[in-house]
Amino acid sequence: MQRTPHRSRSRRSALAAVLGVGALTVSLLGGGNVAAAKPYPEPPSTTLSLPSPPGGQNVRVLVFHGSATEESPVVNAGIAAIENIGLTGPAAGRFKTEATDDASVFTNATKLGRFNAVVFLTGGGDVLDPEQEAGLESYLEAGGGFLGIHDAARTEPYSDWFTGLIGARPAGAASSVQRAVVEVGDRRHPATTSLPLQWKRPDKWFNWSANPSGSVHTVARLKESSFTPAAGANGWDHPISWCRDYDGGRSFYTGMGGTAESFAEVDFRDHLRGALAWTSRISRADCKATITSNYTAQRVTQPNQPGQNDQIGEPHGLVTAPDGRVFYIGRGGADSSKPVITDWNNPDMGKGQGEIHVYDPTTKKVTLAGSLTVFGNKGGGDELIKVEEGLLGIELDPDFRTNGWVYLHYTPHSQINRETHMAERRVSRFTLDPATNKLDMAGEKVLLKWPVQIHSCCHAGGGLAWDSKQNLYIATGDNNSSGFSGGYSGNNPQPNFKGVSFADARRTAGNTNNLNGKILRIHPEDDGTYTLPAGNLFTGQEPDEGGGKTRGEIYVMGVRNPARIFVDKTTDTLYAGWVGPDAGAPSTTWGPAKYDTFSAITKAGNHGWPYCMGNKQPYRDRNLPDPNQPLGWYNCDAPKNESPNNDGLVNLPPVTSNTIWYSPQGGGVDYPRDANGIPSYKTEEQKLLMPWLKGGGQATMNGPVYRYDAASTGTEKWPAYWDGKWFVGDFYDGDQPRHAVLTDPKTVGKGGIPVHAESLKKIIPVGNGGIRNLMDWKFAPDGSLYVLDYGRGFFTSDAQSALWRVTYKGGEATPSADKLARKAAQ
Repeated sequence: MQRTPHRSRSRRSALAAVLGVGALTVSLLGGGNVAAAKPYPEPPSTTLSLPSPPGGQNVRVLVFHGSATEESPVVNAGIAAIENIGLTGPAAGRFKTEATDDASVFTNATKLGRFNAVVFLTGGGDVLDPEQEAGLESYLEAGGGFLGIHDAARTEPYSDWFTGLIGARPAGAASSVQRAVVEVGDRRHPATTSLPLQWKRPDKWFNWSANPSGSVHTVARLKESSFTPAAGANGWDHPISWCRDYDGGRSFYTGMGGTAESFAEVDFRDHLRGALAWTSRISRADCKATITSNYTAQRVTQPNQPGQNDQIGEPHGLVTAPDGRVFYIGRGGADSSKPVITDWNNPDMGKGQGEIHVYDPTTKKVTLAGSLTVFGNKGGGDELIKVEEGLLGIELDPDFRTNGWVYLHYTPHSQINRETHMAERRVSRFTLDPATNKLDMAGEKVLLKWPVQIHSCCHAGGGLAWDSKQNLYIATGDNNSSGFSGGYSGNNPQPNFKGVSFADARRTAGNTNNLNGKILRIHPEDDGTYTLPAGNLFTGQEPDEGGGKTRGEIYVMGVRNPARIFVDKTTDTLYAGWVGPDAGAPSTTWGPAKYDTFSAITKAGNHGWPYCMGNKQPYRDRNLPDPNQPLGWYNCDAPKNESPNNDGLVNLPPVTSNTIWYSPQGGGVDYPRDANGIPSYKTEEQKLLMPWLKGGGQATMNGPVYRYDAASTGTEKWPAYWDGKWFVGDFYDGDQPRHAVLTDPKTVGKGGIPVHAESLKKIIPVGNGGIRNLMDWKFAPDGSLYVLDYGRGFFTSDAQSALWRVTYKGGEATPSADKLARKAAQ
């Protein structure tokens, strides 16, 4: 290692002194919007001639530690750590280190051009004069790399260009040294790939005057609830390390490294090692994957022609075919040109058309592939008027390319009983003619059917999905009102129509002998029948309590409205989301507020409704003769179904905690518990385990897990950064979730909550001009994302009902393969 001697202060620093100590002091502390008040022009153009890219196969790294005040106390430890990193590890990743506090190096083309990367390990302040900053800019333009550490964010405070290079400025002084949790969301960048998902370490922590997420690629975030931040905290999205391709070169910044002790940490050195590998062109990395401007959301369907649903029905679900076509369904809501019939005595009451459209991305054309006459068109109103039945789900056979089989989950109008207000739900198989994109509606094969009450809505479910073993998952809704239990458990046994309860979810979701409020799993056979795979929650042959009280199709029980499900075929983990009841606040008498729920499910189980929600938060039991009088709290570890409407087992499987839950109070609401494990349900005592989301008006729309296909030739596919991330969203677009989350493989399916989340609201745009009412979303084989926007009305389609496509245009990882310093080190 070589250190060059300190030289005289720059002309620019002298000018800053003339301007007064006060202004400079403010800049050094990071306070105020100093970039907007800069007294200097941008760096002048320079004739500095540098090799492109700088440095060569004999990799060199320059550590610059000039400071406007006293030398930073971390300089010696930082230089020693970087020198050690360069001398250790695999030979292909090694480099030489030189350190200096002499800024004239940035105007010396011969010397500066020898370095593959420059590290700023400064104490902050104005350390470069205009010519020197122009030299640094020329270095980046030639393809050089930059690594800023901690106080580097306070350097060159009057320069907009340097602010862009760093990515963000501190909002004030850093916190005291505290141990905190760093959430490492990028599992592919060489700076983070070896780090723990949740990295616990002490440091001095900055807050940022403006959040850089979306303009930089954030690789790690700070979990603010794990420490006490300084004034001006950023909230749940608190970037701490990020990178970007900048001005022709590469820039990486970490807000860590504020203590000398940091540089002795093995994990922190690994973090710097990976950052240096990318900035010095030893390895490639993607630092564009979460930059908003790299994504384009485009509407691909047009508004329907008057009186027709030629483009789209009432949006309710989609699936993508192997050849890239998109199949999407309309539930069966109102035809705006005809009156809605709600009179049960009218034979056309509730009659609607469940439509299947096909969008071809090659021709950009839409075809109406077929329609079903469904029960599902009663318009709006209260829960005894409206209906959410209809065409509810679609899937394509795993061998669709050769057999053309399409599976539809729907409620046929022909099977409703006007006397008993009962209907039939079914899953049927149809065949598509590939030449015409038309379904043979007369060739229906009914795989599975079961009764549902339709006197009251809501929440019919409907999702379909396949696993890698060609088992078909069928999500069925609870279809009961919670309005007769104050919006809490939905366990009131009293209301009924002709003997069938419509407000007691213990008859349905909590019943082991009923297929509603479940996720079923069957194995369809070629002849239109099905068999039961091993590993479901019940075999259907259980002798318990006299036998005949279970259904073997049940994989998951205790779900309310799993409208969207997804199976990641890489792991066969089932991902589901369901809507909660209607209570807007918790009750110390009845239990939690409405929780909308997402769950990553790795095995058959009971997920709680209507006994428990969230992380096993129980409701209060109620029963006849007076269901308004509370009984005991449900035991989530040994729940009992003692409803008079139950024809299944009394003793139920234990409840499994869910992955994500949210209410108007916030995300992951939790409370202190008493000696019996009962939460206090006092809002003033709540803790938010997932502060990145909130509800209000809320309706979960579970999304996919992205799997990057390196073999795909799609030029607009989402990058590998998103591989393995689970997309969770909500019908609404306010504070509700529209995020990509990471789960810990060690705790997923066992009640573990996500370890990292990042917003997708700028990539999948919200608001009136964007995708305001997200109804379904799936990735296509080419790696692009298709999204259904429901529109702005209910029980119909309107001019805003649309299919959208979200594509990526950021390109490959950098540097390009021909610019690597060592061709073998990729």
